[in-house]
Amino acid sequence: RKFLRERWKDKYRYYTNKKPHGITLRQLPIFTVMITWQCKSFPELSNEELYSLLQLRIGVFVVEQNCSYQDCDGKDLKAHHLCAWENDVLLAYTRLLPVGVSYDHAASIGRVITAPAARGKNLGRELMTRSIEEVYRLFGRIPITISAQLYLKRFYESFSFTQRGEPYLEDGIMHISMV
Repeated sequence: RKFLRERWKDKYRYYTNKKPHGITLRQLPIFTVMITWQCKSFPELSNEELYSLLQLRIGVFVVEQNCSYQDCDGKDLKAHHLCAWENDVLLAYTRLLPVGVSYDHAASIGRVITAPAARGKNLGRELMTRSIEEVYRLFGRIPITISAQLYLKRFYESFSFTQRGEPYLEDGIMHISMV
């Protein structure tokens, strides 16, 4: 047993579970997911990458959230697109917009999305952290404004965004402006 434990220690974590009659040892395999992060302008996106990000956006924002709206709004052409890939599967995405596209005096992070299969793994937190860093890298340290779904207010507050103004209805979903 000791030999096997040593041999597989790189592939398994050991957890202890307290049970009424003592402690038992259980082996759980460690699955490492290799995520590749890419930030590309619209002309740099391949046809397959563009198809994947539009498919994810429509699948979540239109189908899952039952919200009929025009996703292709012309802003994608001026945006940078931050994508998290596992092999050829898009796990998370944001659209990064420079000053003057959505807001006159601020850059914007929009279309923040995590694929349903990738939820619950803190990928959304890493996505927002990387999105803020990319905005600063691309456009300088300027204000960032977002139009956030109201139920995600606390999530965005954890990144130091603050609410500006009253909640409003956008495409049938309550939103707030945050800076």
